Amino acid sequence: MSIQPVQAFQPPYVMAVFSNVRTPDESGYPETNARMQEIVGANPGFLGYESARTPGGLGITVAYFRDHASLDVWRRDMEHQAAMARGRAHWYESYTLHVATVERSHGFARNG
Repeated sequence: MSIQPVQAFQPPYVMAVFSNVRTPDESGYPETNARMQEIVGANPGFLGYESARTPGGLGITVAYFRDHASLDVWRRDMEHQAAMARGRAHWYESYTLHVATVERSHGFARNG
């Protein structure tokens, strides 16, 4: 399997950029993260996500949604809200969230 960015979608659509610095506390994080991927993946308006972490510890996840209503469903999900609270209490030193509407989108992939 090759690594590929999330495809370009027909605008407009919404992106949520979650930048964070984690604590050393990993207790329950992998399981919670896996569950959050299940939940958001079941959202019909969820288009995909990309995530990376620098060697210095800055993590950035960009999640794409068809519209603000789809993102709002994700934001209001009770399990997601519980995970956010646990993140503030245990897993994150700091974070920021930026939400934007994508006005232009295109991509490139080398064939063969």
